[in-house]
Amino acid sequence: MNIPLLFLISILPDFDLLVPFIDHRGPFHSILITTIVFLPIFLFFRQRAAPYYVALIQHSIVGDYLTEGGVQLLWPIARDWYGIHIPQASLISISLEWILFLGSFIVMVGTNDIRILLKNRLSNLTLVVPIPAILFPAFLGHPIPAPLELFIPHLIYLVIFTLSILITVKSSLKGNRRNFVERPPTTKVTNLGKSLLRWCLLF
Repeated sequence: MNIPLLFLISILPDFDLLVPFIDHRGPFHSILITTIVFLPIFLFFRQRAAPYYVALIQHSIVGDYLTEGGVQLLWPIARDWYGIHIPQASLISISLEWILFLGSFIVMVGTNDIRILLKNRLSNLTLVVPIPAILFPAFLGHPIPAPLELFIPHLIYLVIFTLSILITVKSSLKGNRRNFVERPPTTKVTNLGKSLLRWCLLF
């Protein structure tokens, strides 16, 4: 399983912030659209695609559904905005964020994913994309200011991602390409799309 790719996929719904005339937490956050997009991926990779699917839909269901503003979970069938609307600065929201952070961090330590992230892996460079999702709310207050009580989780992930990228870049600049942990697909390139997906998911 490609851990950096999981982090990248988990923030893809927020790319709607970069698309003009698209509501934030609208179509890009729809679990129906997400499921349709993932259908061909499930056909190729079956249960191996499940972690990436969960990483994508949790953004809308666990994150945005709980907080203020709501989310269009069933777009385009329904354009209603669903959500519990818990204020982000409330004790409940902050406690949930801390529980999720500690839970994910313990899992990453227990499965040695932290150690893997700090190895020289070409896929670590994809962490450049999630970094703004940490920086902007915590340090710039955009699109929604992160409560001060969540500064430590943001900072920890920022440090891990930055170190992961720097380790990979440093090794690449030294020309140690043979030390990359990445392995190319071993299957014949009979289907370009499938081969690219297989390389990205590192199965």
